[in-house]
Amino acid sequence: MKIAMSDEQKPPIPPPSFEFLILTLRMQAEVALGLLTVPGDDDGKDLDRARHVIDLLAMLETKTKGNLTLPEQRLIENTLTELRFRFVQISEKND
Repeated sequence: MKIAMSDEQKPPIPPPSFEFLILTLRMQAEVALGLLTVPGDDDGKDLDRARHVIDLLAMLETKTKGNLTLPEQRLIENTLTELRFRFVQISEKND
């Protein structure tokens, strides 16, 4: 059942930013790894989808190298490190 929200009830949409993009992709990877649950989804795990999102983040890191602020560079590096570590952990559990 879909509940309609009035314009006053809707949360504001954040402005586009590199940080928001990285955090959005990170959340998608975490859902695919089963680290975050989505209502109505069985266990949410989809390692192929998780690998794809991690690869997208790695591509963004490569393509933006030299064009990021230090906080942006740290955010993408730390995000990739953590997601890759979690991916290996979860993959090994499933074997």
